[in-house]
Amino acid sequence: MPLLVSGIVLAGGRATRFGADKLAQDYRGQPLLHHAVHRLAEVCDEVIVVRAPGVDGTGLPPGVRTVNDSTEGEGPLSGLHTGLLAAVRADAVVVAGGDMPDLRPPVLREMLRVLEEAQVDAVSLADGDRPRPLPCALRTWPAADMTHTLLHTGRRRLRDLLDASRLAVIDEATWTALDPDRRTLFDVDEPGDLNR
Repeated sequence: MPLLVSGIVLAGGRATRFGADKLAQDYRGQPLLHHAVHRLAEVCDEVIVVRAPGVDGTGLPPGVRTVNDSTEGEGPLSGLHTGLLAAVRADAVVVAGGDMPDLRPPVLREMLRVLEEAQVDAVSLADGDRPRPLPCALRTWPAADMTHTLLHTGRRRLRDLLDASRLAVIDEATWTALDPDRRTLFDVDEPGDLNR
């Protein structure tokens, strides 16, 4: 039986390097955030966008669920925990940043395939000699439990979750065969990145 999969888009960061609400900026004719939502919708049964406290969910594509992080400035692991709790019915989640507009669905599907077939709780992509924290695929409940534990010990980074999980890393040769231009790892940090 295939996995029930939720997409989680982390969209609660402050974008301090960008200097404005980067997720609302135009990228190829749409708000930047919409691109990550659309790519995850191609491979997931639902998409959940995690926003900062007090930020509403208006202006998103139809059918997208929005949840708000419970606290401001607690880092991406806290946002992920909020998203995982919203995805309680899903067997697995695919997690991406709202500033990742060029995710490639074949790569995301390969991550889900590995997650389903391997005895692991998390899957990420190799980038040089390290696994990248985003995008990643996670088994929902093991990730929620581990994230809860890490947050209570003061950990805030997504990499902390990968380090604490049974992790499979898809080697560069495998995933770049599906995405030769490596666009799945592209994220927008500065205004000039919108033109890349």
